[in-house]
Amino acid sequence: MTDFIYLKHISVLRDDRKILDDISLNIKTGENAAIIGPNGSGKSTFIKLITRSIYPSYTGIGVCKLFGRNVWNVEDLHSMLGIVTSELQYDFHNEITGFDVVLSGFFLSIGVGKNHIVTKYMIKKAEQTIDLMEVSYLKDKKLETMSSGEARRFLIARALVNDPKVLILDEPSNSLDIASSLNLHKIMRKIVATGANIILVTHLVSDIIPEINRFVFFKNGKIFADGSRKNVFTSEKLSSLFGINVKISENNGFCGIMTI
Repeated sequence: MTDFIYLKHISVLRDDRKILDDISLNIKTGENAAIIGPNGSGKSTFIKLITRSIYPSYTGIGVCKLFGRNVWNVEDLHSMLGIVTSELQYDFHNEITGFDVVLSGFFLSIGVGKNHIVTKYMIKKAEQTIDLMEVSYLKDKKLETMSSGEARRFLIARALVNDPKVLILDEPSNSLDIASSLNLHKIMRKIVATGANIILVTHLVSDIIPEINRFVFFKNGKIFADGSRKNVFTSEKLSSLFGINVKISENNGFCGIMTI
């Protein structure tokens, strides 16, 4: 397997403060990884780094490769990465329908503009992806009138229309109720079953699906722990990560947590 992410001695500075501090990490294509850490641990900065929203601070020794390359045209990179954040929903104007949200994924745009040429293939692919998300009955509904869970599924469909190698989900359960979160977990498992890989960024262990096989814990801008579910996703390490005594309960690969 090739490395999707290869970072070596990477730092990100803001006002002379290290948001990421000498990070070295490689995640291979084929791995489904969870990035976990408390608020302010560097998770969001890490995602901005690998999506090229920001760049590492120059140190002369750092290496930052994605899919084996140092240099990317951002549009080309984003066609290989499906990216979904809870904030993305607010970027779309009020009148856009779910179907147009998904179509906009082909153009990496916010909505479909008059200069965009929509092909029959795009329409068919959008319909197939919406079917996968199980929201075809909502495709003509405006995004602003949907629940957060419904809108999130259209945003995931938008991220999937280009058949990305990796889907990045940043705090996907943010603002979702229990039912919507459970539906999201089912959708995540369907996506993995299609052959796509997931990078899940979260501070909620309930977001972990059984297919997640790699765990990277961030704390204070550093990698606190990195490895397999068995070696890293433990009550002891999670307690140290968040500074509170917790116990993980697991049922068929799904997890819960309680304080002790």
